[in-house]
Amino acid sequence: MTSFHSLLRHRDGHHAKVTYEELFFDLVYVFAVTQLSHELLHDLSLTGLVHTLVLWFAVWLGWQYTAWLTNWFYPEKPGIRGLLFALMLAALVMAAAIPEAFGTRALVFALAYVAVQFGKTAYIVVRLGNHAMAPNYRRMLAWLSVSAVLWIAGALVAQARLPLWIAAVLCEYVSPMIGFRFPGLGRSDPGREWTVEGGHMAERCQLFVIVALGETLLATGAMMAEVRDWSPPVLSALLTTFVGTLAMWWLYFGTSSKDATRTITHSDEPGRIAAYFHYVHAILLGGIIGTAVGNDLVVAHPHGGVKIAHAVTLTAGPAVYLLGSAIYKKVVFGHVPLSHIAGAAALLALLPLGQLGDLLTLGWLTTLVMLGVCAWETRALIRRRARIFKR
Repeated sequence: MTSFHSLLRHRDGHHAKVTYEELFFDLVYVFAVTQLSHELLHDLSLTGLVHTLVLWFAVWLGWQYTAWLTNWFYPEKPGIRGLLFALMLAALVMAAAIPEAFGTRALVFALAYVAVQFGKTAYIVVRLGNHAMAPNYRRMLAWLSVSAVLWIAGALVAQARLPLWIAAVLCEYVSPMIGFRFPGLGRSDPGREWTVEGGHMAERCQLFVIVALGETLLATGAMMAEVRDWSPPVLSALLTTFVGTLAMWWLYFGTSSKDATRTITHSDEPGRIAAYFHYVHAILLGGIIGTAVGNDLVVAHPHGGVKIAHAVTLTAGPAVYLLGSAIYKKVVFGHVPLSHIAGAAALLALLPLGQLGDLLTLGWLTTLVMLGVCAWETRALIRRRARIFKR
């Protein structure tokens, strides 16, 4: 076996750049995230939430596995570039099918998703041949074969669709945690076989956060464009949603993103840390999507009464984001920031109070909590940098 392969990135100790092919690929996922937030907005029920969660994990896993692929394989090679473009087409069909994924287009969604996950992995297995990375990809393909059966079976059997698709998501989300251990194929060693380039992996996660935050602003702008009367309450709603989104941006990029790159790069097991990043970002980004739905509600009906579903959406979205961010910073800094836990608790405390006012009031209250967390974290960042400077 040999470590050289013509499609692999050349590791020279420098930060592997994110290519234009990867950025182009991410554009499809802007559309996918928009579809998810719209679907949840139109069905603010427990069933709608569960369906959106299943579809979100499918979207995230499809992107995540591709991000690992482009960390190992060079996207500017014709064989990988062509693969990425084919995956874009399949992902576009998958995203377009999201509104009816649990309805008339279930099979379209499932087949498109299987083409993304199983298709690209099978292609890489064939291209790797007897390369040292082949066993890891064969184990991955085995798990994706199981999940593919579950996705397609769920699409064909409406009564069992939800449990089958949940099982499929678990196959793909949990299997990396056990090194893709599969009967007869053994187990991958993250420390030896998952030799990722840390800076590239951190940047790919950061770019997806930009995609999600950007979609939040796009959704707010689109909702604003549909409102005919730009009254002071509507403009106030726009301000609170924008400031809230800016707070989420600061908590991620202003206080920890550079440290995240350093953590993966200097880790003894960069593959394991990179896997943790992907697990955590599924939660963090889910919170951004939930927040985007809350923003749409505030802009569309600033003086509307707050129903239970509305209150849950406006408070739980930012709370999930803070909890995901807390776990993320535990991976980066080795401790959970108290500010995030306190902020999530404050947001959940607003839940029973939210129904006493209107959507605009609750929107501002959640934004003020997020700004409070930002101020707390900024002070912590200043103290942390002062300690480093003294050294």
